[in-house]
Amino acid sequence: MTSSDRPAAVVSCDGLSKRFALKDPTKEALTRVSFSAASGAITAFVGSDGAGKTTLLRLIAGLYMADQGRLTVLGVDVRADPKTVQTQIGYMPQRFGLYDDLTVEENLDLYADLHGVSASFRQARYPDLMEMTALGPFRQRLAGQLSGGMKQKLGLACTLISTPRLLLLDEPTAGVDPLSRRELWDIIRKLVQSDRLAVIVATSYLDEADRCDHAVVMHGGKILAQGPPATITRMATGKSFSLAARDGEKPRDLQARLLGRAGVVDAVPEAGRVRVVVNQDPAVDDLTRIAPEFSDALAVPAHFEDGFMTLLMTQTPPVDAAADQAAKARSGPIIQSHEGEPPAISVKGLTKRFGPFVAVDNVSFEVGKGEIFGLLGPNGAGKTTTFRMLCGLLAVTSGQLQLSGADMRQNRAQARARMGYVAQKFSLYGLLSVRENLDFFASVYGLSGARKTQRIDAALRQFDLTAMANVGAAQLAGGFKQRLAMAAGLLHQPDILFLDEPTSGADPQARRDFWRRITDLSDQGVTVIITTHFMAEAEYCDQIAILDSGHVLAQGSPGEIRLRGKSDKVNDPTMEDAFIAIVEAARRIDSPHIGAAA
Repeated sequence: MTSSDRPAAVVSCDGLSKRFALKDPTKEALTRVSFSAASGAITAFVGSDGAGKTTLLRLIAGLYMADQGRLTVLGVDVRADPKTVQTQIGYMPQRFGLYDDLTVEENLDLYADLHGVSASFRQARYPDLMEMTALGPFRQRLAGQLSGGMKQKLGLACTLISTPRLLLLDEPTAGVDPLSRRELWDIIRKLVQSDRLAVIVATSYLDEADRCDHAVVMHGGKILAQGPPATITRMATGKSFSLAARDGEKPRDLQARLLGRAGVVDAVPEAGRVRVVVNQDPAVDDLTRIAPEFSDALAVPAHFEDGFMTLLMTQTPPVDAAADQAAKARSGPIIQSHEGEPPAISVKGLTKRFGPFVAVDNVSFEVGKGEIFGLLGPNGAGKTTTFRMLCGLLAVTSGQLQLSGADMRQNRAQARARMGYVAQKFSLYGLLSVRENLDFFASVYGLSGARKTQRIDAALRQFDLTAMANVGAAQLAGGFKQRLAMAAGLLHQPDILFLDEPTSGADPQARRDFWRRITDLSDQGVTVIITTHFMAEAEYCDQIAILDSGHVLAQGSPGEIRLRGKSDKVNDPTMEDAFIAIVEAARRIDSPHIGAAA
């Protein structure tokens, strides 16, 4: 291909730097960033919290101005003429920018007005957008009444109202289920192929970045590497392995033993085993020095996430002796039997009605002490309603619900005293410091005096928040907000911990840190109920229930659920494969005409 054949750069930046004086005048949010994006291609920004992904998107959108460097978008100098740029691009922020008290059509009208779209153009454009997003039947529904996946598609429709040449998407799939993620990406790829649209997306889903044309890995405001995703993957080639846990040990416990050890870049449960990435040359080094399980390790092809974690490892200090010692202290299986003990949670025939609408219909399950139980399902499946009934936040219409032996319907106060709760939005007070937040929640849980002070100090140490005790919660990065929310929920040392999508939008490092802490809590006998849209996280659970339309579609161990995803086309299904197969099969049975139409 000659230089004249190459597609012109839709975005071109060279040496961009940005500092926010009010936040930290000594620290740059972006430092000498350079990259380009072409039409008809999808570029992914990936990186840890605070890497600079959102800042870079907002610079491209003309919402921020760079302190240094050159930036042109669609041939226009953004600094000289941001308005011209903004008339030709679509920008979808993390929360979709919707107005909950307006209908679907009214939201579209509002964005059309903002972009100066004529009535005649709207008349032609709206049917295309409704067909593309399948929102046609819901034009008069309030946006606040839409499921997460439908809000996601409405946000995209609003962004596309003026037929932009460049589409900027900031975490567009955070907090939505795999089916909705797949539907959104199908729409995006069709736009790229049919309209030669240029798309730049910031995402915490590394499998999404792997399917893009160009990946930009960021950390601390700098670009560590960029290029086709395969170039990032190759950084872990020959260094990825699959290890089996010892008898009686759970994969998540093996993972916890390995994370933090010298020589280990990453470790995650995968298909009943543990996927491990090392930073040593296996042809030269004896990997059994890391763990004896390497004697039976299986070499596996590297993933994009393996390369990403390898690259990120170069930016973090090497493992210190104390961390390595702590990891090696978990030298054997964690076997803590609760056999013979009553279940921590017992649910029988749980039902919730809102008028004539049945949100949860006759759901039953049991969770043993110290187990991790995952509630999975598409947006609008009823899992959040189930979750809120378990927490005592919603009254039960019918059925039985017991927590730690206490009847939730008859002795709600007694049951709630034994539980901790971490909401999806963390429910923190941004104007209060870390310590002040903990002080407030300790009082809510009835702690006082020396006991209160002791628990707050212990929480600060346990979650590595001591150095940030006087920092405002609003100033914390996402991973630290997550830690603070968990610390607050555990102040009163509950028997049961409820976690509502706690890792939504979190970067891979923050998710590893989170699950390591959850594994420790489980080993201490704390029962954990979690909702999540990261299907890979279901591998940490002891039991899983998949819901849709208020019914339990499947229930069992991760291995049992994965088997439900096997087919002629998929011989070795992932948890996401199984989830999609189970939900789609149930929907075909409920609505056979949909399958026939397809």
